[in-house]
Amino acid sequence: MSDSELTAEAVERLLQARWPETRIEPSLVRMQSLMDLMDAPQSRYPVIHITGTNGKSSVARMIDQLFRALGLRTGRFTSPHLESSRERICLNGEPISEQRYVETYQEIEPYLQLVDAGHGIPDDAQQVPVSYFETMTAMAYAAFADAPVDVAIVEVGMGGAWDATNVADGRIAVITPIGIEHAKYLGDTIEQIAREKSGIIKPESTAILAAQTQEAAEVLLSRCVEVGAVAAREGIEFGVVDRQGAVGGQMLSIQGVAARYDELLLHLWGEHQASNAACALAAVEAFFGAESSQTLSEDVVREAFFEMTSPGRLEIVRTSPTTVIDATHNPAGMKATVQTLQESFDFSRLIGVFAASSDKDIAGMIEQLEPVLDEIVITRNNSTRSHDIDATARIAVEYFGADRVVVEPDLPNAIDAAVTLAEEGEHFAGVGVLVTGSVYTAGDARKLFNPDRKKPWEKA
Repeated sequence: MSDSELTAEAVERLLQARWPETRIEPSLVRMQSLMDLMDAPQSRYPVIHITGTNGKSSVARMIDQLFRALGLRTGRFTSPHLESSRERICLNGEPISEQRYVETYQEIEPYLQLVDAGHGIPDDAQQVPVSYFETMTAMAYAAFADAPVDVAIVEVGMGGAWDATNVADGRIAVITPIGIEHAKYLGDTIEQIAREKSGIIKPESTAILAAQTQEAAEVLLSRCVEVGAVAAREGIEFGVVDRQGAVGGQMLSIQGVAARYDELLLHLWGEHQASNAACALAAVEAFFGAESSQTLSEDVVREAFFEMTSPGRLEIVRTSPTTVIDATHNPAGMKATVQTLQESFDFSRLIGVFAASSDKDIAGMIEQLEPVLDEIVITRNNSTRSHDIDATARIAVEYFGADRVVVEPDLPNAIDAAVTLAEEGEHFAGVGVLVTGSVYTAGDARKLFNPDRKKPWEKA
């Protein structure tokens, strides 16, 4: 296929043929060589770098919304995607166009081939090809430089210190709450994981630290001292002052690092999303500096909060019965989801549809779900990483009992079964369905509920 015939779908196939993002060789040598060959696009704009265990993508979207409300041109890189890999690279809030996606890949492909062949790789380093995630990261940095953007908001893929995104020096580092995850690569204690994630805190930067356990906080603050970074801590230098339920979300008052902002209507539920919003606001304030002449207008901040979204995060996709999609994929996130369901929704009967990836703590998630679900339908998503359905069902039976577990191998049938179960009996109001367990599950479900809809970035 000639370059002129290359399509977005063809590029995706080429990317998928690369070293998979689930097979990790912890090193920055390939990315550093690649960035050198590309003339360091990641250094041509300021970067807001985000890591943590949960909430990274939501915080990235919120920061993006705030910057755009202030008139800045933004680039945003997040992962994984819900429906299309182009969602990972956003320009001014919209996924990169198919044409630009193809052009960006074509621009960096010669450099990929050089690094694949070992250019710039030390003899003592493991010789592996540039991975899918590394390629997407390089495409994002190149696209942001070409745009150009005024600021890039970049979410790590895993960890921080050796993550592919960490070839950039973030002016602001945002670290959301840290829990146990990816122990094979990051370590099996909070301290070890926090140490890896603290690697995005660079000399003379500002670190926006969400509320952390004592173990994580000590590691992060030690890193700040080591590199001369300024730390702003949720609950001390900034945080949510007041939070009240509101129609379609919550009303917040937030004390930022520079000012207080009241009557902020956020169309997202849960204490965790309020915390995410506080971190996002503090990051944008810190970007301009507490003493900057460009203070944040409270009206502009209110407008930005009103427009904030987080697709696939407790997203209502249908009523009658109320059907909620949630991309939670670990126990800490599921705990927050359950707390939000109990606080913000009034279900008289709730049925879960659950499919998770095989490398996740499935038992930990199902244990969190049991108190709020009347029954659970076990299924699979379209990912090759989807966990064996019979094995998942056995775990579910341990917590729910056999009489509360249904198995449906096909996701559409699983959702139909959940709807039928939700509407059984005398519950005529307040019945619902929760589809959760994985980002892949959330993405597949969104496609099912909106198969013909125009995406926000597509013209009518």
